[in-house]
Amino acid sequence: MQSYDLIIVGGGIGGSALATVMARAGKSVLLLEQSLVYEDKVRGEWMAPWGVAEAKRLGLYDILMAAGGHHVSRHVSYDESLEPKAAEAFAIPLGAFAEGVPGPLCLRHPIHCQALFDAAKAAGAEALRGVNLLEVAAGDAPGVVYEIGGERCEANGRLLVGADGRTSQVREAIGVPLHQDKPHHWFAGLLVDGVEGWDPDLQAIGTEGDFGFLVFPQGGGRARIYGGYALDQAQRFRGSDGPRRFLDAFAMTSSPENRHVVAGQPAGPLFSYFNNDSWTDEPFAKGAVLVGDAAGWNDPIIGLGLSITYRDVRIVSDLLKSTDDWGALSFASYAEDRRERMRCLRFVASLQATLDMEFDTAARERRKRVFERSATDPSVRAFAAAIMAGPEALPPDFFTDAYRTRVLEG
Repeated sequence: MQSYDLIIVGGGIGGSALATVMARAGKSVLLLEQSLVYEDKVRGEWMAPWGVAEAKRLGLYDILMAAGGHHVSRHVSYDESLEPKAAEAFAIPLGAFAEGVPGPLCLRHPIHCQALFDAAKAAGAEALRGVNLLEVAAGDAPGVVYEIGGERCEANGRLLVGADGRTSQVREAIGVPLHQDKPHHWFAGLLVDGVEGWDPDLQAIGTEGDFGFLVFPQGGGRARIYGGYALDQAQRFRGSDGPRRFLDAFAMTSSPENRHVVAGQPAGPLFSYFNNDSWTDEPFAKGAVLVGDAAGWNDPIIGLGLSITYRDVRIVSDLLKSTDDWGALSFASYAEDRRERMRCLRFVASLQATLDMEFDTAARERRKRVFERSATDPSVRAFAAAIMAGPEALPPDFFTDAYRTRVLEG
């Protein structure tokens, strides 16, 4: 049996980032990843400025840029109630939300994962792929039993980390309950090539008819696009011609630049999934802690999965580096931070979804009122600062029912 300081289950972004940081700190790390090849899951490719700042604090930013990271510097919100020029007149510069960060960072998820996994190995972690996890133990004797290449292996450690995503085996094994809210709408994503006409510095969102869109360029004529549509349209983009019909849905009068997306070619799979939130109240147990989606995830409508994960890694790694007595170390402060962070982001995601991903007459009138009022009262749309700068950027009263009512009904 092999012994380590840290056993990390899940070699995605959270697990590999933590493995890299702790191996650099001189700890022995075992990193276990089930997949042999990272697949395109059509999410986790946009990181808000506050998430980029966390990656910098962790010393991982240069790895992401060397892997092809692409910053966007402007944001435009289009809508069927606005003339395109009017929407573009209110373009938001994205370099003002985190010091030294020019804007959100876009990078393909499989490339992001591989870059960090390689960095973990380079830092000295024992990083394994193709692992089948058989047993998980926490408590006073954290450890795992796993199979790789047909061989059964055992390892113990001072701490077990669950970074194994939404269906976390570690979370289940340590008995941490997962809470979820009801889905609000469908969300679909697709990687697109041949969008050279789209400004590579511009990200955009918008709603027209019965479809809401998001476009995030990745440079080199490539973009990750997302679309939201009603829950009763589950079959809307099913079938072999689904990607083509998805691209055609981006043809909008309110956003003429979308023609460059429509002219593009699918460069990956089209996946659709529910948009909802999930969270844990206490993402740790004796001898184990959860990070990233294993600890619960935010509604993807505001795209903060990566930012949440990098902050998780930063807080947990700071705690681990603060003392060598991990047996007496409490993760209560991490749990408290994450609980409040996720509460605030659930609030913002719900508000954003109500505005951008509802499609009846009342929703159109509501968006029109919000756009008109925000021209003279910037606080009406100030909740977006929590997306770009982090929830701590706004006072507590921006995460209350009273504020929601003021935005939607004021």
